[in-house]
Amino acid sequence: MFSPFDLPPGILLLLSAQLSSPVDFILHRSFIDHLMGTKSTAESDSNSQDLKKPKVIVLSVSGDLTRWKSVAAKSNVHLDQQGSAFVFVHVLQHVPPPDNISRTEPVLRPILDAVLSALGPNEEVDTLVIMDDLAVLEWLGFGVLDVTRFVRALHATFFIFLKASATLLRQQVLTPPSTGPLLDDLFRHIRMCTYHVEVLPLASGLTIAVSGQVLALHMVLGGAVNKPFPRSVALQYRGCGVFRDGAGAF
Repeated sequence: MFSPFDLPPGILLLLSAQLSSPVDFILHRSFIDHLMGTKSTAESDSNSQDLKKPKVIVLSVSGDLTRWKSVAAKSNVHLDQQGSAFVFVHVLQHVPPPDNISRTEPVLRPILDAVLSALGPNEEVDTLVIMDDLAVLEWLGFGVLDVTRFVRALHATFFIFLKASATLLRQQVLTPPSTGPLLDDLFRHIRMCTYHVEVLPLASGLTIAVSGQVLALHMVLGGAVNKPFPRSVALQYRGCGVFRDGAGAF
């Protein structure tokens, strides 16, 4: 067991959330931590080249660059000063919504081509890849098979060829788990990920300070990637904290 902010290298992490419990706090926390690591690495080694710095690649479907800049600025990280360490790709600018015309090549292939052209031929870059809002692709009319193949190609490209440290996928689940089995075909297909984090709304209702609670961190496929926490007491007593409005945090 590990924190969703302390990712093992080379994993494909699926973040599922409901409309009432957005998972943005995990995405932006991982995003900021990786960029701050980039800054500290550059300061500790003045001779390091820019191409060897860790990178963050954001593939956004519904959000824009302004949103990411504003959130990063609150952590004193200015994306305009990051240079090649930050790559933002607006998916719908490269892949318009599908129509009824049949295509012989992969529909979402231009997204990978756009990112690879921005990165260049370097293969030693420590990269965090964030694919934001997969569900929107399905809502716009892209087929489940096309999205699933794109996720597989995305992870294979960045992990095998570009040595990505981790790939994060965000998926909105419309059917709450409490109502029975999930009826989301895309959700079932992309559970090929290494780990799956579920973010659910608080049982006590919405609050201002809390976006949601991390219900579980499941290992979907494969063996253990990292060592578990050594403990002598129950795991729920590790690292407890209390928010100002009384809601508990793990």
